[in-house]
Amino acid sequence: MRLTSRRLILVLVAVTAAAIATAGVLFVTTPVPRPLTPGPVVGKSIRTGTPAIGGPFTLVSTNGETVTDQSFRGKWLLIFFGYTSCPDLCPTALTNVSVALEKLGTDTPQLQPLFVTVDPLRDTRAVMANFLKSFDSQILGLTGTQAHIDSVIKEYRLYVALQKSETSGDDYTVEHSAYIYLMDPEGKFVDVIHGNEDGDAIAAWLRKGMTRAMR
Repeated sequence: MRLTSRRLILVLVAVTAAAIATAGVLFVTTPVPRPLTPGPVVGKSIRTGTPAIGGPFTLVSTNGETVTDQSFRGKWLLIFFGYTSCPDLCPTALTNVSVALEKLGTDTPQLQPLFVTVDPLRDTRAVMANFLKSFDSQILGLTGTQAHIDSVIKEYRLYVALQKSETSGDDYTVEHSAYIYLMDPEGKFVDVIHGNEDGDAIAAWLRKGMTRAMR
């Protein structure tokens, strides 16, 4: 009996050790899920399958008209999201878009460039209209209620984060995605390019994207 008990204990110890070793291997080799990166990847086209980017919206343009996604059917949309208090990213992107539009000239009469604010609290229609005077006159500014802007942000999978300052009031910045979106005349997503690309690159990208989408 004593020998049998000793053997039983040894067997249990061996089984336990084997179980621990197996669990250790499983723990080390089990992959850890990575969080999804919000928005498109810099420098990469995300035309894989049918990206769920874009959707219905209702906003107010700088000319005072209420517009929806249906208002632009039949036109290509070149959309950049930003805000008028942006220190340098937005002015740079809009300048690059303006240069691209000048390069294209009359080649794209059905192209409508849009600048959609991510800061509707400060970016009223009048503020946006005044801000856009520094850029190509074809660029139409769009604003709206916070709920309407939040809906657009969600539809276009934007990264937007309010960065409050130590002082109270309107002194804050907004971190946001810096991509320019190209949507086809049916409102479907075509491609993106980063807003820091120069005007020549954006013009070439537009020609290529519009030609490829029409095939």
